[in-house]
Amino acid sequence: MSYYFSKRLDLPFSEAVDKAIAALKARGFGVLTRIDVQSTLKEKIGADFRPYVILGACNPKMAHQALMVEDKIGTMLPCNVVVQEIEGGTEVAAVDPVASMQAIHNEPLGAIAQKVRGELKAAVDAI
Repeated sequence: MSYYFSKRLDLPFSEAVDKAIAALKARGFGVLTRIDVQSTLKEKIGADFRPYVILGACNPKMAHQALMVEDKIGTMLPCNVVVQEIEGGTEVAAVDPVASMQAIHNEPLGAIAQKVRGELKAAVDAI
């Protein structure tokens, strides 16, 4: 099982970021964090890196459900979505919450992770 799903886009980087955020919002996710990896690496260690953003996406209703059945699940929240410039365009990749939660043996949580997976996959596919 892969730990992510992704989609290649023939879009400029900034447009891909905007479309990813809009697609997440349309599926009930907010973006809690936005990490500009390119700028951070340049500032912290002087490294040049391609345009690369990590979006911390959260669906509040599903996050609440998950926290109610597994109090330490916050260690795996929010769901990360990466937008990066690649040769010939951009790529959007989202964590597969089912794969990332395999080590947790909690059936109700597994059902919630399946729902989150479906919504994240639908958001990525809609871009």
